[in-house]
Amino acid sequence: MKITISTTDAARNLGEHLARIRHGGARFILTRNGQPVAELGPVPGSSSATLAELWTALRDVRADDEFADDLERVNQVDSVLEDPWR
Repeated sequence: MKITISTTDAARNLGEHLARIRHGGARFILTRNGQPVAELGPVPGSSSATLAELWTALRDVRADDEFADDLERVNQVDSVLEDPWR
């Protein structure tokens, strides 16, 4: 279902509208002076996955054997910054 809202309402409540799009798949028609000017809705292909789909995708994920080595390299070059206020 498409919900008609003004561009002013869209600007003032953008976070709320984006949450409704993300979690409920809402679609909005934005109007200016009563005339439709844009549509706001989910990106094609961005629908929420089911738990079964997520589980299947996770089964196919392979461990990165070099991840521990990457962390070690980061820790070796990382240093504590000195207190500039001393």
